[in-house]
Amino acid sequence: MSHILDGRTLALKMKEVLKGEVEQLIALYKHTPSIVSMTVGDEAAAAMYVNAQKRMAEYLGIRYTLKNFSPTVSQDEILYYINQLNSDPNVTGVMIQTPLPKQMNHQVLVDAIDPHKDIEGVSVVNMGKLVFSSSTIVPCTAASALHLIKSSGLNLRGKEAVIVGRSEIVGKPLSFLLLQENATVTICHSGTSEAGKLVDHLKRADIVVGAVGKPNFIQGHWIKEGAVVIDVGINDVNGKIVGDVEFESAAQRAAFITPVPGGVGPVTVLMLMKNCCEAFKLQWGK
Repeated sequence: MSHILDGRTLALKMKEVLKGEVEQLIALYKHTPSIVSMTVGDEAAAAMYVNAQKRMAEYLGIRYTLKNFSPTVSQDEILYYINQLNSDPNVTGVMIQTPLPKQMNHQVLVDAIDPHKDIEGVSVVNMGKLVFSSSTIVPCTAASALHLIKSSGLNLRGKEAVIVGRSEIVGKPLSFLLLQENATVTICHSGTSEAGKLVDHLKRADIVVGAVGKPNFIQGHWIKEGAVVIDVGINDVNGKIVGDVEFESAAQRAAFITPVPGGVGPVTVLMLMKNCCEAFKLQWGK
């Protein structure tokens, strides 16, 4: 039976360390880190994430402001607002919540944010820096997954890591983070499944990351004995939140596994706040 990698417990430890760091930054620079988060249209769609971010920011001593735009707002209006935030020295971090209306291009908006204020780490500039191992602001969910993997105590050097899913916020950035740890990385996707090779890759994996967005997609008997399993998936099945991995059967084989909910999510919020601190140091530590 697996050891559970409890994200809530890990987050409790992390937030006390981060709270101390925020206090030191405020004392040193006589300035308070701050986040401006934007939603467009129905705030309820992002309410769970926004509320978690706001509670954590306030606990840590980071100012958190939510700006909601009408669903009829134009993309140019939001770009104008982002430009104002970029020029405001009192704003440390800027982020845009999804979902967005169809007339909005999320990547265009994110790329308009000053890279030093892109606390989600998903602009082309910060993603490019990640490729060259020079970014201090990395995508939060990917950073969370890596932190949970390392919390297992596994020596990542030379280990076979298989990521199922190639998104810009998890699969791709996590592959580069794992490469920096000298793991051997494979990203599996729809083409892998179509070729009938997904199970072969998973059965040899020392580390499995489920980030495909399909409930219980990764079957437990595909997991190698003693593997570390990180489930990034959040799927609603008849009112119950489940991950991308068949938890019960996978837990019989894995050495470590994250639950859903309570695994990657709580740590991701802390990684966002950590990125805010990194952004603050980039802006004020010159």
